[in-house]
Amino acid sequence: MAKKKKTEDKPVKLSKRQADAYINGAGTVVEEPITITLEKNYMPYAMSVIVSRAFPEIDGFKPSHRKLLYTMYKMGLLSGGRTKSANIVGQTMKLNPHGDQAIYETMVRLTRGNEALLHPYIDSKGNFGKAYSSGMAYAASRYTEAKLDPICSELFGDIDKDTVNFVPNYDNTMLEPELLPVSFPSILLNSNIGIGVSMASAICPFNLNELCEATIALIRDPDYDVSQSIKGPDFPGGGFLIHDEEKLRQIYSSGRGAVKIRSKYSYDKEANCIEVTEIPPTTTVEAIIEKIIELAKGGMKEVAYIRDETDLDGLKIAIDLKRGVDPDALMKKLYKLTPLQDSFSANFNILVNGYPKVLGVTDILKEWIKFRIGCVKRRVSFDLNKKKERLHLLKGLEKILLDIDKAIKIVRETDEESDVVPNLMIGFSIDEIQAEYVAEIKLRHLNREFILNRIKDIEQLEKDIEEMTEILGSERKIKLIIIDELKKVSDKYGKPRKTEVIYVDEEPDVKVEKEVPDYPCRLFLTREGYFKKITPQSLRMSGEQKLKENDVMVYEIDSTNRAELLFFTDKSNVYKAKASQFADSKASLLGDYIPATLKFEDGENVVGMVVTLDYSGCVLFVFKNGKAAKVPLSSYETKTNRKMLSGAYSDKSPLVEILPIGEGAEVMMRSTNGRAIIFNSGMILPKPTRNTQGVQVMTLKAKSDVESAYIISAEKAKELSKFRTKTLPAAGPFAKDIEDPDQFTL
Repeated sequence: MAKKKKTEDKPVKLSKRQADAYINGAGTVVEEPITITLEKNYMPYAMSVIVSRAFPEIDGFKPSHRKLLYTMYKMGLLSGGRTKSANIVGQTMKLNPHGDQAIYETMVRLTRGNEALLHPYIDSKGNFGKAYSSGMAYAASRYTEAKLDPICSELFGDIDKDTVNFVPNYDNTMLEPELLPVSFPSILLNSNIGIGVSMASAICPFNLNELCEATIALIRDPDYDVSQSIKGPDFPGGGFLIHDEEKLRQIYSSGRGAVKIRSKYSYDKEANCIEVTEIPPTTTVEAIIEKIIELAKGGMKEVAYIRDETDLDGLKIAIDLKRGVDPDALMKKLYKLTPLQDSFSANFNILVNGYPKVLGVTDILKEWIKFRIGCVKRRVSFDLNKKKERLHLLKGLEKILLDIDKAIKIVRETDEESDVVPNLMIGFSIDEIQAEYVAEIKLRHLNREFILNRIKDIEQLEKDIEEMTEILGSERKIKLIIIDELKKVSDKYGKPRKTEVIYVDEEPDVKVEKEVPDYPCRLFLTREGYFKKITPQSLRMSGEQKLKENDVMVYEIDSTNRAELLFFTDKSNVYKAKASQFADSKASLLGDYIPATLKFEDGENVVGMVVTLDYSGCVLFVFKNGKAAKVPLSSYETKTNRKMLSGAYSDKSPLVEILPIGEGAEVMMRSTNGRAIIFNSGMILPKPTRNTQGVQVMTLKAKSDVESAYIISAEKAKELSKFRTKTLPAAGPFAKDIEDPDQFTL
């Protein structure tokens, strides 16, 4: 056998000019602005995600939903029996190539068994999990069965009458609808949440009866206030909707806002148990139980035990109470502190003519009305053309009735089959379509009775054509058709509200304080900012306090573990902490470095500490310029758990000392030129403003400042009575002969 000659690809011949161009351009990097690169590469992806995946269109469906439901419709599952979910998933792959698991997860959420939708689109059999539980997983598709729910007849009723456009599927082997010709505003019937690129959508569900009523009213009056018909969102899980007129109107007008949903519960007196049976749509049974357990561990004493009793009868969370607990008071507390009351944040971002728009309820219903008017027009036009075609055929048949024998004779005497239709056209003055119809009539039907029975529809067809023509020319009549359809949908599928609307007054915030052990301790603070909390037992067994090199102890006080601590800094800030948040220390340890523990700003240092149990009393700030500011400690008390307050004291003059004082402390101030005064703190009026500059207490000579301030005992003040002043401000006598003031410090 002869070997085949090996063929080689012939080299492409280039001209010298072309070769030079290739060589000169090889390896060239073309620079372009990053904005151009993003626009060319990222923007198409972003738009694809938004338009083709994440957001619903005016028919209420994302592409994944629409492809699945249309596949089920073509499988005959609207009127037939259920089939295995795996079969449905496989058939949907012809339209949706994103994988069987993604398709099945989409299907699960649309089912009656999952309970995620107010009006499910799929009638299911088997375990499809529950929307209100993260722990109840759905069964595999080979175990479950499904068919379309009866309400889907309102989605596909007109789809075969050219009401919507059809486009090729991804491999161009079949057609699928761009939209579904829904006969009611399904876009607002069921919740729909999607996340696109740089934008998101969250549509809450509304009651079908209320939607239809509002839509009918809008068709009749475009200025109608939809809040007169729509009471608020209606969630499939029920619960209570806390009415907020302002926020609801914001959702109706702008499409953005939040509504609060509260769980429903009942109290079993015999078992002393609260049974929660309906929860907000934004949470799960597991999240609620976990939060209540966390609160119980953190100090909530009313709850004895909590368990999940969800079964085939539905959701149930059982909360056992301790003896004497008021169930209603406890639930008020749990509403504030757990997901038993939660908010649904609405963001009505939908696709209108291929572009994302955030619309309110009113505008969405108006857009749906425009869409539905177009569908009805196309349906009427389709039916009109069919009737015109039928009338045209019957008109030709009517002419045959005048002489049936002639028609038979023409057919019998025509030699060629291809000439039958032309001869009938000539013999009865009819066109080709009519002649083709007559030629196809069976011989047995070429009798007077058959033809009379057929042509008696001509009169009715003419009336119908006239009526349809009038409808196409009158938008008012089209709107009346839509109104009639909406009434039928409401009567057939409407249900009472699941989510009750309640009116609740604003309630004060409820706090659960963790039980803090109370025991005596001594608190220490060093100049460098090291803090220690040491118990009396530890102090008795300890030796000398350990300090960093060149550091000294500047503050020492006996208090309790429940004390509140205020750490003032050199940047006029105060950081709040609790003694209980610091571990018990020892004299042999350096302690906690406060700037690091409380996360001070860079370069910020502690200049003083105040300890309080109830924020009673005042604090005296002494400044270099001789002024002193008396501020009530209550000025630093906050309702919220704030960790830092700015403007804790005035920064107009450098701070010398921070002195916590009671009703009437004796204070001694000394200046750099050797003078001193003693005054009672009651001589200064308190100012609630934290950063007040204070009042002049010590009169200073030129180039002198206040260098120190101390609280001294009443006995010491009596001993140093010559320094006492009865009026402020005062310069004070020289104090060179008195002892070191440090020994008077309390």
